[in-house]
Amino acid sequence: MSGGAIAVAVDGSPASTAAVAAAVGAAQAAGLPLQGVFVLDTGWADYIGNDWQSSAGARQGFLDYVRGQLETQAEAARRQFAAATVDLAAARFTVIPGEPLETLCELVEGGAATTLYAGREVFQVCGRPSLRRLPQELCRRIGAAVTIL
Repeated sequence: MSGGAIAVAVDGSPASTAAVAAAVGAAQAAGLPLQGVFVLDTGWADYIGNDWQSSAGARQGFLDYVRGQLETQAEAARRQFAAATVDLAAARFTVIPGEPLETLCELVEGGAATTLYAGREVFQVCGRPSLRRLPQELCRRIGAAVTIL
């Protein structure tokens, strides 16, 4: 995606419906490309730590389960974005592994997008509890470049 584009965080749940609709409208009105983004959260391993009372296999089993849930949610996000952008020629969807806050901020701070749309509860379907503050942290980090719906 080149600079001047619009990005939208999509998680396939009702939490991102309004943000996707607003981003599609903004992209159409401005004649800009739109990128839907699902961040495949890589922070779970650090979040749960290594202090498991059971075997290391249980920890890995949990991380594998979370990864499967995230992949299922990424596919739901892709379908949600595709349905919303059927009439938008310059639209693409990307799954990016990383830490959600850092990844979304980098889209704007790195110049790939000038505007980011996100829902108030985006990535909370199977995200870490710390992601509840994601919208506030996005506003703190990228300010006027983010629209939270």
